[in-house]
Amino acid sequence: MAENKDNKKSPFSIYWLYAIIGVVVIGIQLYLGSSSTSTIKSQSTFFELAENGYVKEVQIVNKARVDFTLTEEGKKAVQSADSGEMLSMKKAFSQGGRMKNLDPKFEMDIVDAGNFESRLNDVNSSLKSQGKKSIPYEPKEEINYFSNIIGFLLPIIIILLIWMFVMRRMTGGGGGGGGGQIFNIGKSKAQVYDKGKSTNITFKDVAGLEGAKEEIEEIVEFLKQPKKYTDLGAKIPKGALLVGPPGTGKTLLAKAVAGEAQVPFFSLSGSDFVEMFVGVGASRVRDLFKQAKEKAPAIIFIDEIDAIGRARGKNNSFGSNDERENTLNQLLTEMDGFGTNSGVIILAATNRADVLDSALMRAGRFDRQIYVDMPDLNERKEIFQVHLKPIKLEEGMDIDFLAKQTPGFSGADIANLCNEAALIAARKTKKFVQKQDFLDAVDRIIGGLEKKNKIITVEEKRSIAFHEAGHATTSWLLEHAHPLVKVTIVPRGQSLGAAWYLPEERSITTKEQILDDMCSALGGRAAEKLIFGKISTGALSDLEKVTKQAYAMVSMYGLSDKIGNVSFYDSQGQNGFTKPYSEDTAKTIDEEVSKMIEEQYQRALTILSENKDKLTTLAEKLLTAEVIFKEDLELIFGKRAWEKEELIENPIKNGVDKSLETNTVETPAEPSEASEGEPLA
Repeated sequence: MAENKDNKKSPFSIYWLYAIIGVVVIGIQLYLGSSSTSTIKSQSTFFELAENGYVKEVQIVNKARVDFTLTEEGKKAVQSADSGEMLSMKKAFSQGGRMKNLDPKFEMDIVDAGNFESRLNDVNSSLKSQGKKSIPYEPKEEINYFSNIIGFLLPIIIILLIWMFVMRRMTGGGGGGGGGQIFNIGKSKAQVYDKGKSTNITFKDVAGLEGAKEEIEEIVEFLKQPKKYTDLGAKIPKGALLVGPPGTGKTLLAKAVAGEAQVPFFSLSGSDFVEMFVGVGASRVRDLFKQAKEKAPAIIFIDEIDAIGRARGKNNSFGSNDERENTLNQLLTEMDGFGTNSGVIILAATNRADVLDSALMRAGRFDRQIYVDMPDLNERKEIFQVHLKPIKLEEGMDIDFLAKQTPGFSGADIANLCNEAALIAARKTKKFVQKQDFLDAVDRIIGGLEKKNKIITVEEKRSIAFHEAGHATTSWLLEHAHPLVKVTIVPRGQSLGAAWYLPEERSITTKEQILDDMCSALGGRAAEKLIFGKISTGALSDLEKVTKQAYAMVSMYGLSDKIGNVSFYDSQGQNGFTKPYSEDTAKTIDEEVSKMIEEQYQRALTILSENKDKLTTLAEKLLTAEVIFKEDLELIFGKRAWEKEELIENPIKNGVDKSLETNTVETPAEPSEASEGEPLA
């Protein structure tokens, strides 16, 4: 109970003190201003009273105001008045409260004090001649100290408030762990998830990634039960680096750690260390580790660590005081320097591990490097099960089917796919999301938005049809080409047509498989040459893909007989400005690439020439239906002799009316890549 009392906030706030002072000041002003003083505007009223001897005494204040009181006769005369300005003066005698016990005073503003005195002297002379008492008057200097003080302090207060506002805006608005004030700019901006405060994500929400989850769960276990490991002489790892392509779930794993760990969790991005002021990054690193050590055991998570962890340059002539390098040096020291860092574990994530400094990657800083790869078939199934929970699905939805249609999809891609399918179903006013909605979503994500109103001439459409038929024919007749799923000449995204494949999930790729893939990609241009005797710009994306494959085969994978078993691949990115080979070798590489591509082009021409009649039949059918499927190719070419047992379910079982328009045709299993780019002028 004592602990709760200590932690209970005091009800008194400094703002209450400000409010009390304000009320007191306002009260004083009201008290001072609520005297029995009445203001008159006309001097003629004053001199009318003065000439009758009704004015008792006069004070000329600061040569700008006249204060006067009335004699007993003057009071009676004013109280009996029923018109004119004296009527307003009469109200001063009817004031309630303390004003009844005071002699009412009246005031009047004047412009020329000298003229007023001269006229008042004339009145006194007249009174003397009548045997009446003259009106005494005296000048008076009056100083309003309160108004002077306020007038002096108010501009200073306004300037201070503006300065404080500007400083808070410049330094982040007061958020992020005390970084909102100019004197706290070197403080860490880490978001702290302390005991009792966590994210809503746990390890149950992280599907797939079993190996990575096991490593991460063990790190949390280190901090929960350290004795279990230290009794055997083991040391708790100091850090773990999550590496992998974008969208694979690295940050999601860190959020799960924050949700599961019963220790303080500090979360921030690598860019939070970067600031416009010199030395701020290193200061924030020091403050971050200071906070973590005070709350140890604790976990620090730095997302996108490549923002500060890039390899340091050898030449500092372009920036001898590099702020990023200073921040990295401080991070290296804090992670494994002379100072003790027990009880603090560092988690970091990046998709650019190749650019990180080698000193940051060594054991003792990041003892574990956990690679978070693209999910395989089973992992995609688990990810679908997580993201489909909030979606209303039709009964009997086959999750295995969805997982098989999305090779190469990351966890983020699958989440986007599920959301896109739900949006498509809602657009069609459906009550449940159906399988076709998911297939349409795959079309939308991979191919882009369907362009129903794009203007294409008859000649262009025929050229596109034979181009795509060439892709379909060569891929069907080549043993190692990816299984074809669908061919379309409906414009979608940047493409005018596409041949869709379902790539096999290979761990390694042979030379024959790459060559068959290149030949299939060149089948579109070969078909144009064979049928029309001319070629077009429609093969842009095909040529780009083939060229990259050929250069990779020759210069990276050592698949060229002439170059030999040599790889010029630079995994560390250290040869950015120089080539690791001579000019003669470069010339040989170019010749080998050109030769390889030309051989596959001629091979595609040969295959299409031998099957020209079937190619024409396929193209004519494509012109009629605009979308054709695997079954159509089987009717024309027959089954592939080397095709393995079908691993994917085909949703088109009962046939489809191919004469329907594209937007009403049922679509089958969708691929992960389209082959065709938009022709360029």
